[in-house]
Amino acid sequence: MKLDKYEVGKRYGKALFNLAKDNKCEDQVYDELVTIRTIFQETPQLGDLLDAVHANANLKEQLMNELLKPFSTMVQNFLKVTYTYRRMHQVIFMIDSFEHLYDEQRRYIRGTIKSVVPLSVEQTKAIEEKVAHILGYEQAILNNEIDQEIIGGFVVEANHYVIDRSLQQQIKNMARTLGL
Repeated sequence: MKLDKYEVGKRYGKALFNLAKDNKCEDQVYDELVTIRTIFQETPQLGDLLDAVHANANLKEQLMNELLKPFSTMVQNFLKVTYTYRRMHQVIFMIDSFEHLYDEQRRYIRGTIKSVVPLSVEQTKAIEEKVAHILGYEQAILNNEIDQEIIGGFVVEANHYVIDRSLQQQIKNMARTLGL
């Protein structure tokens, strides 16, 4: 049975997280993985190139050596295994899985706040505190996204939870209350 990219990501991310946890270096590994994610997001073809069977072997080796340089032995070994099994195109899924486990251990929740206009830092912070409290987490880390379909208010989506405080939802609630 062939595993999809999400299942591969979960397995590799969990294995790395457990290894980092056993060595009490989750924070360091997490910080390094954030850097790697940025590299792969800024160069989306990198994973495919490193996995390509017909690509120039010397070029791939040079790229891997450059990629490995700034990282700890643990993260280097993780990348080497990923490279050996030609899974470099799935690195971001692995990092996402690690991040999810990292956040759960720290009781963090990540998500988005969708609003029609950008929220101020103070507004975002207030919503993050409220969401963390409502959902029972220590901290919520929410990224503000602009959604022109929201007339007013906001919608929070985090870890499969949706908190809809949009004007549309308030109108629907009012109509339901009035029996309309």
